[in-house]
Amino acid sequence: MVPGGLSDQDRVVLALESGGGQPRGGAKERRIREELHMSPTRYYQLLNALLDDPAALRHDPVTVNRLRRVRDERRAQR
Repeated sequence: MVPGGLSDQDRVVLALESGGGQPRGGAKERRIREELHMSPTRYYQLLNALLDDPAALRHDPVTVNRLRRVRDERRAQR
């Protein structure tokens, strides 16, 4: 990881989230396990932390802001 930057893994997580239409029927979870070698739970923990990381916002502002809006809407519904 570059100091103050994102790791390769962080970039892959953001790329997976920015990849257009979301896969259905467990395909995303399968990709997480096969390509990132982590559980979906760990993936979503990492993704949630990235949404609060200024380096992630600089790297992919469209994806980060979209996911922040989704997260905020879900929190407001609770």
